[in-house]
Amino acid sequence: MKYWITGAVAAIAMANTAQAQDVMKMAVTTSFNNSGLADVLLPEIASDLNIDLQLLVVGTGQAIKLGEAGDVDAILVHSRSAEEAFVEGGYGSHRTEVMYNDFVFIGPKADPAEIKTSDSATAALAAIAEAEAEFVSRGDDSGTHKKELSLWREAGLDPAEFGDWYNAVGAGMGAALNTASGMPAYIMSDRASWLNFGNKGDLALLYAGDPVLFNQYAYLPVNPEMHGHVKNDLALKLEDWLTSDRAKTLINDYKINGETLFVFNANAAD
Repeated sequence: MKYWITGAVAAIAMANTAQAQDVMKMAVTTSFNNSGLADVLLPEIASDLNIDLQLLVVGTGQAIKLGEAGDVDAILVHSRSAEEAFVEGGYGSHRTEVMYNDFVFIGPKADPAEIKTSDSATAALAAIAEAEAEFVSRGDDSGTHKKELSLWREAGLDPAEFGDWYNAVGAGMGAALNTASGMPAYIMSDRASWLNFGNKGDLALLYAGDPVLFNQYAYLPVNPEMHGHVKNDLALKLEDWLTSDRAKTLINDYKINGETLFVFNANAAD
């Protein structure tokens, strides 16, 4: 009996050890989460690294605030200027590029503003403004919203001066696409969220391809010198995985209806 009890206790201890996982928190964008890629990566991260990666799904602006407050161990976002300010402010230890896709313009299939034949992204937006066609903006300080605002500025236009046709909804990518589908209206989306969106209704992808619509995602560990409690060892362990050939295969092979959603392009920390 003694040996049985000892063996049972040992077996239970080994089972508990096998089940125990290190917990890490990462703030990610709604566009990344809406793409469905998280559902592919998280189980593999748990299996390969024994890390229970808990995601806080928010816009880029809010993700950066969570990092600044030390409420997460790392962030995965897509707004380079905001990311660089995060590192320069001492909140992030460094910035590492992981993957990219592009932004696209979605709108009613009838294309009332005739953006399909536009020769640039800014020309497409100018055509929408000229027609005063219904347009949905994320309006949430996300990376997508920041990019949209920068394009309006490049077109010489100010959304603050727009009429009721411009609808800032203050919502994530999925919710904003749902609003656009219901109206229907034009909207700027990342390609991955659009491809994985199930309620397309009368909407179609009308414009893409301008190099200015390039959409880079980067990984930034929160600086342990700023917040000593963050799990920097786990953040660096995850970074090694995200920049590995293992992640490259998973990211590049993730497709919907044969279309690639992200392209791996991990660089060394800069």
